[in-house]
Amino acid sequence: MRNFDINEDPHRRFNPLINEWVLVSPHRSKRPWQGQKETVATDALPEYDPTCYLCPGNVRANGEHNPQYEASFVFENDFAALKQEPIAFEENQAETFFKAKPERGISRVVCFSPKHNLTLPEMPVDEIQNIIHTWQKEYTNLGNVDYINHVQIFENKGSVMGCSNPHPHGQIWAQSSLPTQVEKTHNSLKAYFDKHNRTLLQDYVQEELKLKERIVIEKEHFVALVPFWAIWPYETMIVSKRNIQKITDFTEEEVAGFAAILKQLTTKYDNLFEMSFPYSSGIHQSPTDGGDHPEWHFHMHFYPPLLRSATVKKFMVGYEMMGESQRDITPEKSAEVLKNLSDVHYKQK
Repeated sequence: MRNFDINEDPHRRFNPLINEWVLVSPHRSKRPWQGQKETVATDALPEYDPTCYLCPGNVRANGEHNPQYEASFVFENDFAALKQEPIAFEENQAETFFKAKPERGISRVVCFSPKHNLTLPEMPVDEIQNIIHTWQKEYTNLGNVDYINHVQIFENKGSVMGCSNPHPHGQIWAQSSLPTQVEKTHNSLKAYFDKHNRTLLQDYVQEELKLKERIVIEKEHFVALVPFWAIWPYETMIVSKRNIQKITDFTEEEVAGFAAILKQLTTKYDNLFEMSFPYSSGIHQSPTDGGDHPEWHFHMHFYPPLLRSATVKKFMVGYEMMGESQRDITPEKSAEVLKNLSDVHYKQK
């Protein structure tokens, strides 16, 4: 019987953030692909699109005109997933298979730039800093609403991730409950902090920096890495080095540092297959329930679907739906690939 080789043999890795396992099958990365291939958009977008409902001055679906905004622009989502009005509800405490309760919240859209043809990696760092300041303002304003206990900032980039408009934008959903993934993370972070009096991610990042096997970018204030337990082929996470609970705790130096690492990481993504790289990203930070949460440590997830080229993506089907998450390429290999990519955007070469 030969010894276990983590780079070659099937194995499971544990994700302490949500207390779940992921199956890793490194030997499958060489399998031939005859399945679905995505279509890559090659047409250059204009700086302004008169048909785009997010461009400055244009009419949105609800008939309102956007202002002639020159930086980031925030508005209430015209097709909000959550509603603000309170609803009378008497919760049934009896055991039942049919549990439901109203969920109250606010949904907003954040346009990153007035220019229709820009994405984060192509924006100047100072414009990304402006976006971060907008996120800070929205986190504060929404978090101060009495019934809001969680503010989720996220971006879906690319049509393959379900983005319905190429204009650079993200969303914010603020709600009265902790969403499922956030609640799992919250419970794990609190259990670790209660036991060690340190944050889980503070200790995890220190160990990753010692090994340097999965570090993609290291800056003064932030680290971008491929998590040991990553599910998606080129999944990454940006984590603050300092124990920061929420985005409003950033110093101005940290705002600048966060903007710089956002640009650098997303540039590497675009350079990977020389395309506007799709992903879903989201910030995880302290709840807004008015409590003190020293267990929380600021981090941002990036979940890109592409597997081996611009046209082949990772599908979460079959075993992933019925068993547990699974990946082929190891986190160490994907970290090495990303780390070695240029920091200069391929369009500027």
